[in-house]
Amino acid sequence: MAAKNQQTQKPKKRKQISSAKIERDSSKSKKPKLLASNSSKNPSNKPLKKPFKLPKQKQEHPNHSKFKKSESGNENKELTKRELRLQAKELAEARKKKRKPHYTLEQELASLWEKMRRRNISKEDRSKLITESLQKMKGKISEIAGSHVSSRVLQTCVKYCSQTERDAVFAELQPHLLTLACNTYAVHLVKKMLDTASKTQLAGVISSLRGHVASLLRHMVGSVVMEHAYQLGNATKKQELLMELYSTELQLFKDLVSIKESRLIDVVSKLGLQKSSVLRHMSSVIQPILEKGIVDHSMIHRVLMEYLSIADQSSAADLIQQLSGPLLVRMIHTRDGSKIGMLCVKHGSAKERKKIIKGMKGHISKIAHDQCGCMVLICIVSMVDDTKLITKIVIRELQTTLKELVLNKSGRRLLLQLLHPNCSCYLNPEDLASLNLFVPSLSAKSEPEVKSEKISRDEESGKEAARSDPDVIATESGKSDTSAEDLYLAEGGKKDPSLRRRELLIGSGLAENLVDVCIENAGELLTSNFAKDVIFEVAMGGSDGILHPSLDEKLNNLHEAIAALAAKPKSEESEEEHVLENFYSSRTIRKLVLDCPAFASTLWEKSLEGKCQLWAQGHSSKVVGAFWESSDSKVRKMAKEELQPLIDGGILKIPETKQLANEG
Repeated sequence: MAAKNQQTQKPKKRKQISSAKIERDSSKSKKPKLLASNSSKNPSNKPLKKPFKLPKQKQEHPNHSKFKKSESGNENKELTKRELRLQAKELAEARKKKRKPHYTLEQELASLWEKMRRRNISKEDRSKLITESLQKMKGKISEIAGSHVSSRVLQTCVKYCSQTERDAVFAELQPHLLTLACNTYAVHLVKKMLDTASKTQLAGVISSLRGHVASLLRHMVGSVVMEHAYQLGNATKKQELLMELYSTELQLFKDLVSIKESRLIDVVSKLGLQKSSVLRHMSSVIQPILEKGIVDHSMIHRVLMEYLSIADQSSAADLIQQLSGPLLVRMIHTRDGSKIGMLCVKHGSAKERKKIIKGMKGHISKIAHDQCGCMVLICIVSMVDDTKLITKIVIRELQTTLKELVLNKSGRRLLLQLLHPNCSCYLNPEDLASLNLFVPSLSAKSEPEVKSEKISRDEESGKEAARSDPDVIATESGKSDTSAEDLYLAEGGKKDPSLRRRELLIGSGLAENLVDVCIENAGELLTSNFAKDVIFEVAMGGSDGILHPSLDEKLNNLHEAIAALAAKPKSEESEEEHVLENFYSSRTIRKLVLDCPAFASTLWEKSLEGKCQLWAQGHSSKVVGAFWESSDSKVRKMAKEELQPLIDGGILKIPETKQLANEG
């Protein structure tokens, strides 16, 4: 019954819809539609419905009317689209003209710019276009410099125009530099003007920045101009910009301090300033900068270093806590930034050190290849006791690019630090001193603990620790005769340094992979200026024989690989230089002969026995002579029979001091 009711109701609905549509189509208005719908609801209109004729009208008439409507509608729509498009374009142009008073000029400059920036244009044609552009912009440069179109035109003009035209542009822009420095598009023009400015113009720009240094450093765009001016200025101008950030007195009276007092601690002591007021002023400057994350600039790094030199214990700890994390990764590309990174690693808690290392995840390879950033990694492997975390994040990422790391000037230093820590051959005095940096207020807290530990271990080292000066921010030593306290500060952690090295080298599998890389690429590494030091330390077994005895078999394979390269016949036709005749490889093999008797015996048996006369001239003579100069009696005895005739005949030349020492 329900199905029958549904079937009977469906035709009625169709009739109602069709009648509504018919009346709507005939009237062509919205009101009859409402009337039709109302009439359909009214039971008095039921006799009007014709059950057999209406479906025909529904099939023929409505479809026919719809078809006609669609054709006429499409024609109207096509016409209106074109008209609307033109109207929209005209409206946009009119609005731009109202909004931009120099819109027409910008359009003309854009067309000229398309011609002048071509590479195949002659200098004469380009200079004509530049002159024409500058003539059109004259008197309006400061107004249109903030536009994304005209700023590019101005950059091209400044780059290729004559000095007279450049000076004219500079004179027109100079009163508005502060405003333009904070504009997203004009900042590039300001940087270009600073690059091409003369000494007098640059000094004038830096002087105009006075009083606005802090506000510009807090601005995301303005800080870029501030950093650019700081990098271009000389030492006097740099100090002039920095002094404004230290104290309000120094901001008002710039002649109070001479260039001799470059450090803040010297300035405070000379002028008798209160440390508390200086710290308050510097905190008000630094805090907004750190909150905004503007930490990429070397000028800010310099200010932070000076702040840490006078900060009290709580202020220094708060700053280190704030910097510990991903924020630090953006700072360690500068010299001062890497020092801040090392101080954060050294004085940070275990939790903060963990944040720092985790923040470096994914950037380890890039940091290791950076000249300043690699020092932070060296500090981490030298001080942090959590070797599992270092292995997981640092070592694992380095193992994927081990060969590139060995061949890189900066990247190899991390590996050399693990193989031979704090060696003056691989780290310069400044780098060694930076490893011994400390914050005075934070180190003073732990100094009694350091003294008690050292006295319990050794009374003499306790006496040396008692003599040390806690107010020094950096120990300039870096030599082997550093005091026990300095060594403690450089090591940082509580774990034994040799145990830490063994866990990072042997336990992580880094040493085994490193030896494999050296065996596979022995020829390339020996002839490289940078990689030769790594292969030498690996072949020696590392400092204190750290690679022995766990990797003795692989080290013997490395010795044999080097000996096999040296055993290759000498040929003048070959394009590749023999390892015994190359400058770098011959010196490296000579050092191995002098310092490693096991390698010397392998090299003699496989490569040089019976061939010394062939290699007694040129760079290879250094290797042959090393057997005579060796301090090991077995090595000398092994080669004496063959080398003595060569020395007596004057073929092989040995320094007289070495010869007399061996004879004695």
